[in-house]
Amino acid sequence: MSLRALYEVPAPAKLNLFLHVVGQRADGYHLLQSVFVLIDWCDTLHFERRDDGRLARHDLGAALPDDDLCLRAARSLQQASGTGFGADISIAKQVPWGAGMGGGSSDAASTLLALNRLWGLHWPRERLLSLALQLGADVPFFVGGENAFVEGIGERLTPLALPRAWFAVLKPPAAIETRAIFGSPLLRRDSEAVILSGFLADMAGSSRRMLGSEGEGFGHNDLQPPAEALCTDVADAVARLQRCLGNARMTGSGSAVFARAGTGAEPIAAMPSDLPAGWVGRMCRSLERHPLAGWATD
Repeated sequence: MSLRALYEVPAPAKLNLFLHVVGQRADGYHLLQSVFVLIDWCDTLHFERRDDGRLARHDLGAALPDDDLCLRAARSLQQASGTGFGADISIAKQVPWGAGMGGGSSDAASTLLALNRLWGLHWPRERLLSLALQLGADVPFFVGGENAFVEGIGERLTPLALPRAWFAVLKPPAAIETRAIFGSPLLRRDSEAVILSGFLADMAGSSRRMLGSEGEGFGHNDLQPPAEALCTDVADAVARLQRCLGNARMTGSGSAVFARAGTGAEPIAAMPSDLPAGWVGRMCRSLERHPLAGWATD
């Protein structure tokens, strides 16, 4: 019997362990290098198949834009496949918006993976990835299903096996317009290209020691200086995590910041207390693979 519904579908967030801007294309797109790691802070989606071809989204919490990335992903797959099916898509948002944690992109990726299954399309991952890149630079990573070294504008993924780790994540209420960051004169656009072996060596060293104030860790986030200039809460959040854990930095284009909190059974320190009103903090664990990695064939 064909599937009629998929419930409790996770859409995990990600952190950029570093983010370097290494150049800019003639069309204006910036060339990046980063390592993306999946964490267990997730949105939850529910899908019910419709036979009338209609696509509808239902918000189970805060209202989302009328035509969000999730609906665009569903429509893209529907049109590309020629299926007559539609879907009711319900979203329970947990990942903060405007955080640089890829929440919207992850929802879109989980939508592609879920509807590929619900509609009986059986597309391989490579075919889904071609749609994912048209939706946004972060979407291919979540479809890919593994932690990865990311290059180009997000389309070049090298899977990485990373040790499980704790991350303290802190999100102030402010959101920063990505366009403003990339247009800032404070943005460095010529960081030296990363040698992946250097990052892996740093991670191996980190796994042998407590992760705290004794070191800044590998790399940096080139988007952080312009983000701090645009939003003082980012600098405040970095300072709060730096005091208790060290190694604090912004993820993506912000405004969330994070610090590694060890690789053992428990984090090495607690989240900062007495956060200002409207701030959200969570101790997260990294994931070895995306929970839906098996929903597409390689």
